[in-house]
Amino acid sequence: MTTTVSAPAIPRRGIGRSGLEASVLSLGSWHTYDRMHFEDSVELVATAAARGINLFDVGVYAFPGGPPAFTDVLFSAIVRAAGLERSDYLLSEKLWLEGFGPDGFRPQLERALFRVGTDYSDLVILGDLRRDDLELRELVLDLAELQESGSIRAWGVNNWSAGNIQELIDVAAAEGVPGPQIAQLKYSMSRRSIPDGAPFAGLWEQGLTMQASDVMEGGILAGKVNPDREVGRDPGDIRAAIIASVPGVIALAEELETTPAQLAVAFTLTHPANTTTLFGATRLEQLEQNIGAIQLVERVGAAELRSRVAPFWADNGIVDPEGP
Repeated sequence: MTTTVSAPAIPRRGIGRSGLEASVLSLGSWHTYDRMHFEDSVELVATAAARGINLFDVGVYAFPGGPPAFTDVLFSAIVRAAGLERSDYLLSEKLWLEGFGPDGFRPQLERALFRVGTDYSDLVILGDLRRDDLELRELVLDLAELQESGSIRAWGVNNWSAGNIQELIDVAAAEGVPGPQIAQLKYSMSRRSIPDGAPFAGLWEQGLTMQASDVMEGGILAGKVNPDREVGRDPGDIRAAIIASVPGVIALAEELETTPAQLAVAFTLTHPANTTTLFGATRLEQLEQNIGAIQLVERVGAAELRSRVAPFWADNGIVDPEGP
């Protein structure tokens, strides 16, 4: 199967000040390709690329001693079968701080790239900061070396606090090397306190941008109050409140002549610092519905959408806007 990548039908925004431009929607891989028939995953990725999605998030979700994971290996076969050239898309990889050792991130990155079948990643996202024995300066300098060698083109972080990100920015400036360009953050109608708060507003003003993730709360905000797959962590212990809000979300979606899933994606596109919204899909219908969220924002208007979903802000006053 081959595909011709057409002119982008989906707008693109800059990843920080890196010079890279990503589609406002990006396709994730967590619990997707490994649950699909291979032929269907090829059709999904080929269609996404043809419609203008150019950023694909493919992390290695396997750790020593744990069960094997093959999402990224599948992705390498999917893009070949879809006929995509490496220049047709941006690859985003995860780097885990648990694996940062004497040789830095390079051994982990090289294994990840080997599994995907490429020699560079356009973007790498550092996983959650759970170690207290790391010097942030060491991370910044190691990533600068990877960027200088051409192994990566830009980097960012996943669910870091505003203070720690500011420290990364300050260290990079002092060392004269590139700093973080993007923060992957949980962002949805229900979880807004961190991306919409004052601490991160200061980072957006400095040129950092966001990748919105977990935008449907594992499918709950799409109406699936009993999701059949693993759901992300629950900062603030607000999931029960989110589930309780679902009837209201459904009612608003009906009033706006859309679906809850499309409404959830559309909301994230209204954040001025959001470069791209990350979502997973296992069916073409989901892909097309999420792409339709762009038109929903245009039809209703960003300010109106944000006003209408305000009652569903479940972590307001509960989660510290500084971040984890």
